[in-house]
Amino acid sequence: MRIARTSVILRAGKPRRAWLSCGVGAARKALYVTGEESVEQVALRAQRLGLVNAPVSLLAEVQLETIVATIGAEAPEVVVIDSIQTAYTEALTSAPGSVAQVRECAAQLTRLAKQRDIVVILVGHVTKDGAIAGPKSLEHLVDTVLTFEGESHSEHRILRSLKNRFGATGEVAMFEMHDSGLLEVLDPSRVLLALRRGGSPGSVVAASVHGSRPLLVEVQALVHPTSFPSPRRMGVGLDSNRVTLLVAVLDRFAGLALGESDLFLNVVGGLTVREPALDLAVAAALLSACRGLPVPEGAAFFGEVGLLGEVRPVSRAEARLREVAALGFERAFVPRLDGVQVPAGLRTETVEDVDSLAAALFGKEKSGENLRIGA
Repeated sequence: MRIARTSVILRAGKPRRAWLSCGVGAARKALYVTGEESVEQVALRAQRLGLVNAPVSLLAEVQLETIVATIGAEAPEVVVIDSIQTAYTEALTSAPGSVAQVRECAAQLTRLAKQRDIVVILVGHVTKDGAIAGPKSLEHLVDTVLTFEGESHSEHRILRSLKNRFGATGEVAMFEMHDSGLLEVLDPSRVLLALRRGGSPGSVVAASVHGSRPLLVEVQALVHPTSFPSPRRMGVGLDSNRVTLLVAVLDRFAGLALGESDLFLNVVGGLTVREPALDLAVAAALLSACRGLPVPEGAAFFGEVGLLGEVRPVSRAEARLREVAALGFERAFVPRLDGVQVPAGLRTETVEDVDSLAAALFGKEKSGENLRIGA
């Protein structure tokens, strides 16, 4: 998307209504309804971003009846409501943002989208826990639920799909914040692994899948003798229940003694990965951190670990292997692959169980003595 110059045009209309023309090529005609910012505030942002001549009309309005009438008059192809919590209908006496108002406004806009065959994007608030604020029925009314996540200290933002009636859920897209706005990161795996310190104990590369996109992430583990009566177990970006399960399996079948150690796990980059395919990478990270030895250089991991210590196959194995090979990795520790085509130049090492994993990584004899921290 190339933008050559800045041009912002404001045209006055009815009270609390104005339009902003700023644009990009032959994009679809859009209507942006702002209920939280003034026209002037949006215009200043458009000037800063360098938007020119886009077919985007701006409406500063919160009354639903006026918004619906404007949609009928303007006939846009895309409508953005920012935010649904500020909209209200005169058919109800409750205040804007209440459960009844949010539900009714969302329902009417959804019906309008289906009747006119247009795209309606409802921007909503979230709670401190990251859940959608307001009535739960709001999620059921719409076709797709997207969350836009990011940390204030990071320049990267992640767009995540939680619900999608037209495709796979769990899709993610990564963007990078610049002065000119958000730019898509076309190769997020390479970005997530750019600052990885190779040869560090407890650092492992895992091949995960988000929706239809394979993504390589770094899993870090830190194991330290505890100074508390009850050892701490903390995982960021991981399912804490699966972490507890893996610790028990490693203790029972790989001789990994963690009963008197604090355990910390982290998926680098702010991603949350809850698929069981990450089990093998987490197990390798724990073994590496406990031993104080790095995993083999240029290796990636994926596979599900069962309660009996066995390593099970996972879905999208070929896509994971292609992503591993594309980023220059030479080895992949994987479960048994039947009928899976391995990319040229990539060597796979089949792992039958967690004890075999320990032997493959560090040459430990199977069913040997317990591994101790720093041993």
